[in-house]
Order: sequence, then C-alpha cells, then structure tokens
Amino acid sequence: MNLYDELVWRGLIKDVSNENLAKKLLNEESISFYCGFDPSAPSLQLGNFTQIVKMLLLEKYGHKPIVLIGGATGLIGDPKQSGERKLLTLEESLKNAEKIKSQITPMFKTATFVNNYDWISKIDVITFLRDYGKSFNINSMLAKDTVANRLENGISYTEFSYMIIQAIDFLHLYQNNNCLLQFGGSDQWGNITSGLDLIRKNLGDNSKVIGMSSPLLTKSDGTKFGKSESGALWLDKELTSPYEMYQYLINTPDADVISYLKYLTLLSVEEINELEIKKNNHPELREAQKALAKEVVALIHGEEEALKAKEASEKVFNSGMADNMPTQKINLPTDINILDFLVNINICPSKSEARRNIEQGGITINKEKIFDVNKIISKTDFEEGYLIVKKGKKTFLKVELNE
Repeated sequence: MNLYDELVWRGLIKDVSNENLAKKLLNEESISFYCGFDPSAPSLQLGNFTQIVKMLLLEKYGHKPIVLIGGATGLIGDPKQSGERKLLTLEESLKNAEKIKSQITPMFKTATFVNNYDWISKIDVITFLRDYGKSFNINSMLAKDTVANRLENGISYTEFSYMIIQAIDFLHLYQNNNCLLQFGGSDQWGNITSGLDLIRKNLGDNSKVIGMSSPLLTKSDGTKFGKSESGALWLDKELTSPYEMYQYLINTPDADVISYLKYLTLLSVEEINELEIKKNNHPELREAQKALAKEVVALIHGEEEALKAKEASEKVFNSGMADNMPTQKINLPTDINILDFLVNINICPSKSEARRNIEQGGITINKEKIFDVNKIISKTDFEEGYLIVKKGKKTFLKVELNE
C-alpha cells in the first residue's frame, strides 16, 4: 500500500485540491509540507494530535515536515462559529508558541520549525493591502465556510483577514522552503485554498502546490473527541498527566477504537487489522484499547511515561491505588457537604451531577459506596492524609489535604 492509499484507508483525507498531483508527489517524490498550529493556549490538545500523526506518517515515508507555529496568526484569531476570540497579547502569543514548540519537537526526527511572526510582523499595512489584499476577492472570501457561518451575527475585519495571513504563510514557505503541500483539519479548507490561490496569482498557474484536509475526529455518538469530564485533554503533561491521557484512551468504546488507531497511531495497516480481529473476537480483552492508549502516550510523552501510565492504570484497576495516580491537594478549613466536595475536586462538574452519581451508586470513597447526598466530609476522614475517590468504574482520584 502506497502512502496516498494508506491516508485514504486511515480516513485522513477529506478534501484534496488535485488528487493526481497529490498521488504523484506523495508516492513518487520527497517533498516539504507544512501544517500550522496557533498558540491560542499554552498547550495543544488531543484533538490537534490527529494532524501531528499525519505529519509523522508523511515523515516516516521520507517527506520533510515543516511545523508552523502561528505567533502572528495567534494574534489575529481564526474565526470560530461561536463568536469573536479574545485577543492574545504579543507576549502571550510568543510564550505559548515556545511551549507548543517544546511539546512537538521530541516527536519528530527531521522537522523544521518556523514561526510566522518572523515574516508577518515585517509586512506594513500598505504592502499588505497592495501586494496581498489585491489578490483576494471579497465575494470569494464571504463564501468561505468559516466566514459565512459568522455573517448573521457579524465578524470583525481582524478575524475576516485571517485567511489572508494564512495564505501569505503558504506563499512564504513555498518561496523560501520549497513547500509544496499544506494540510489541516476540514475546518481549515477555506484558508488552505486561499493559500493555493495566492501562490498561483503571484507565481503562475504552473506552481506545483496542493492542499489537503482531513475530517475532524468525533466520537461515534457525535460528541467532540478529546474532551473529558474535567475538560480538554492537553499534550502538556503538567496540564493533563500521561496517566489521565492513558485512562481516557483505554476507555474508548469499541465503536470508536479502530478509527482512533488509524487516526492517532503509527501502527501499520497489518497491526491495526489484527487488533480489529481481536476486538471482534474477544472484545472483553480490550487489546485494541490497550494498544491505542500505549501508542498515543508513547508518541506524546515517550515510552517510559507510557509504561508508567500503563502500570499505574493496572494497579488502580486491581487495587484502587497507585503511586503516580492523579492526585489533587485541597484546603479543608471546615467540614464540607459531599456534593460540594465532589465539585471542588473536579470529579463532578456540578452539584446536580454529583447528586445523580451518588443516587445511582457511582461514588466510592476509600472503597465505601456513598449513597447519602447529605454526607459530610471532614478532616477526620483523611486518616492517612488522603482519600481515594472513585467515580463509576474508571475514574480514580487521590485527594490529599494541604498542610
């Protein structure tokens, strides 16, 4: 199976600007390609990881990855459907960019890292309007999904201009790094095609460039992938521990696990097919889920962290306790109602959710099921300095008192 066919098999291609050219470049040549990540937060999320895996797959086949960190585009804000983004300061954008670079760097062997602030910041407003703005037709811009979805409630010129900035990135990398391919999630397709148009308008129709997008990864029930009950799953282990990442993935439903293996790991076609057979014949063994959790954590944090997470998960499952299980310290100046306690330690998002879990027998503290929603938690409950709180069958938390 060649690279293009493998991308199709993995479900990683939704849109492609020129399929024949894409097949030729990916299957027969060695090219430079790029994907961009805006530093809107100090860490990427698990949802971003699908694009990183796609880059790693292309690198594995001999292509040269360019990782673009959007220090400039992060200051503008990619239009989102819900409304205007809060603008970052320059200091925040560049600081986040460095953190994201440090997260991604260990994953690649040959990647070039660039920050678009290095060239976008040098463009004055007259040059922006004359040399770049002249190449964009307002009617075409309004038709792009990311803009069209916002027209009813309004969109600022700042976010409206985002696609121009991203298009300049593709032109710059084409001219300076011989970059022939840009890809991203399907929500980026309008921005990607804007880059193709800008290159052709400036350098001619014979420019050998292509754009590709991949579907956004969702759960089989239609909900967003990469969100836990406590919020986003971050690639930064200080924000989401390797154990928490491992636990999220090992609890993947059978209906999702094979597609996640295709999207999120570098396991071969043969290995994934074998895991699918095992899942179908012996789903109770959860071999596919174990492979998914181990491979993803290893790619993000390294083999050693993956092994630690695996061991901790097995210990918690068997005995309810492990040295490196998720731990939270709390202040407890006075006695506290169980509902408030569960919300304060972030094991339940709200008191109503905490009440529902208790009434359904889903909360255990120190191996004792809790059914009383009026139960009071006090310092005397922390006989050994901590409590082990379990929600359902899969979520464990060690709660320690701040001294």
